[in-house]
Amino acid sequence: MLFGRTVRCDLLAMNRNKIALVFGVLLLLSAVGEIRVRASIHEYTNEAFNPRFNSFFFHGGSEGLYASKNLDPPKTTPTDDNGKPLNGNSFIRFESITFKRPKEIAEKQNEMQQSTGVVEALIVEVKDSDKIGRAYMNSNAICCNPTLSKEGFCKVGEVIIREDPENPGWPKRLQTSFEGNSEEAKMELQTIYINKTGMYYLYFVVCDPQLKGTLITGRTVWRNPEGYLPGKMAPLMTFYGLMSLAYLVLGLLWFLRFVQHWKDIIQLHYQITAVISLGMCEMALWYFEYANLNATGSRPFGITLWAVTFSAIKKTFSRLLLLVVSMGYGVTRPTLGGITAKVVLLGFVYFLASEALELVEHLGNINDLSGKARLYLVLPVALLDAFFIVWIFSSLSKTLEKLQIRRSMAKLELYRKFTNALAVSVLLSVAWIGYELYFNASDPLSELWRRAWIITAFWTLLSFTLLVFICILLSPSHNPTRYAYETGDDDEEGLSLTGVGVIAAGELGSKVDRKDHVFGLAVEDLEEDKRE
Repeated sequence: MLFGRTVRCDLLAMNRNKIALVFGVLLLLSAVGEIRVRASIHEYTNEAFNPRFNSFFFHGGSEGLYASKNLDPPKTTPTDDNGKPLNGNSFIRFESITFKRPKEIAEKQNEMQQSTGVVEALIVEVKDSDKIGRAYMNSNAICCNPTLSKEGFCKVGEVIIREDPENPGWPKRLQTSFEGNSEEAKMELQTIYINKTGMYYLYFVVCDPQLKGTLITGRTVWRNPEGYLPGKMAPLMTFYGLMSLAYLVLGLLWFLRFVQHWKDIIQLHYQITAVISLGMCEMALWYFEYANLNATGSRPFGITLWAVTFSAIKKTFSRLLLLVVSMGYGVTRPTLGGITAKVVLLGFVYFLASEALELVEHLGNINDLSGKARLYLVLPVALLDAFFIVWIFSSLSKTLEKLQIRRSMAKLELYRKFTNALAVSVLLSVAWIGYELYFNASDPLSELWRRAWIITAFWTLLSFTLLVFICILLSPSHNPTRYAYETGDDDEEGLSLTGVGVIAAGELGSKVDRKDHVFGLAVEDLEEDKRE
């Protein structure tokens, strides 16, 4: 048996309460599955303008948008969120945008005056950012002043804009005026069609100092030609679909091999089958989640919660299984001894940290997670991953040494291949993290947004590649006894958890995520040999 009675007592029994708690929370949260979290729909609720040089501004969002396929968009625009523009159009739509200035400021205005303050909405492609304000003159000024107005550069009370001669009318400026002594000004429903592929930023700017304290309420809808998925995420929907098919093909090939040698199947092969199934389901969940987001512009809370939690559970248990295998359970020691509680605690903490990070990243607006907030969630996951890596390789070193001393050559060879696979995955991960650091440092304004999806895709591909290698290495055959647990034979002491550990190797690369990982953390396994 791959899982002996001892491991059931040491791990499975201790995990029972944790699993029940996790799924209990999931069921409770699923009860509010009708809650929909906006994604490409950016909502503003009494948001304040921030001072910037000689202006007040509010960042309304930024996304990568592809050019509209229809170069002559319809002249009419939808009047509500249920309107459906023609497919193939890329646009930014302003809906129910309302500006509210302080009451005491409004009361000072002339009731008969037509315009007593202006708020401007600016849509800027990142490549044209130097055309806003006096950046081209090495000045920080954003709004026009009387001196510049006399020189004919701009109008007083407006943002300084130099139009792009190759793209007339851009950067785009939309103005909304306060009338008389009214406290509120409502922006007309407008749809701005995008005819040039690029990373677009939306800013609301106030140049009049008297409008200090103005608040904004409403929302903007951003859409690409093929749907509501932001440009950075759009390729991932196709990628997850292809990966679902790849797992399906691998599953069919494994099943044929499984049936061919069904009389010689051992528990190890069932565990590999489970990992293939988990991978297939995970990719399918993410594909349908992205497809729904692309079609509706929002994310149902329940679907996203299940997809994120499913991934977090799989990654957590993969690391735990890999860790206990590396410790030599069933090969050089009969139980985990006094470190069982520590292993379980580490897994539980990792699940919570991973779940929190994934939920915040997937359930917020596309670009609304601040760098500091993300750092607080990324750091614990990075440290825990580093902890896992150091502990795993430290344990592997000791296990290999014991197998070599006992001359268990078949199991030693298998462990060596297992170690090599892990080493290669870690080296590739470190190299890719270095590339990500370079990528992000050299592209602070996201001008290379069309390549960003590759960063995420790499980890999934690495995990799948390792799983394929494991399937080849441990495929069902007529000689399965080399993996079976054996007692009383020092030369062929059981390898009861090796298969599970190898399976877990396929998951190690999937969350050694980008630049968030630290590989210098050390840990002393003070109790590893306590009960050997």
